[in-house]
Amino acid sequence: MTRKRMKELKYPNEIRDDVSQLVFLHLRFHGYGDDAWTDAAVRRYVRDAGPLLDKLNELTRCDCTTRNRRKAEMLARRMDALEERIELLREQEAIDAIRPDLDGQQVMDLLDVGPGPVVGQALRMLLEARMEEGPLDEEEARRRVLAWWAERSS
Repeated sequence: MTRKRMKELKYPNEIRDDVSQLVFLHLRFHGYGDDAWTDAAVRRYVRDAGPLLDKLNELTRCDCTTRNRRKAEMLARRMDALEERIELLREQEAIDAIRPDLDGQQVMDLLDVGPGPVVGQALRMLLEARMEEGPLDEEEARRRVLAWWAERSS
């Protein structure tokens, strides 16, 4: 709906894309309670927001329309806590640039395959592990790819 209305109003594609993404993501914050933000959830939130993270956080804060002062303060504290977790993970993991722990060439060399869908699937598996568990060292990433490949080949 956002994209359609903005197109009718003749906004440029880039602005339509950004605003549509913000609208899509802006309620995610409310889906998590005080203790529900696992590191993996924070990583996904940051990854999905990408360069719009600061705008998403601002929109989320502004979206608190309650007149109930206690609820508004509670939501502000939760947003503060989320932003602190983001900063902590940024310091620990370079969260803004989350990538799989191996690159495509390393996967091709390890599996002795050429470019193709298998490489992308292996990289997605590694990215998912990275999102869930944080950084893996190169040896562990290699072990995971080989285990994934063996399971897939059997």
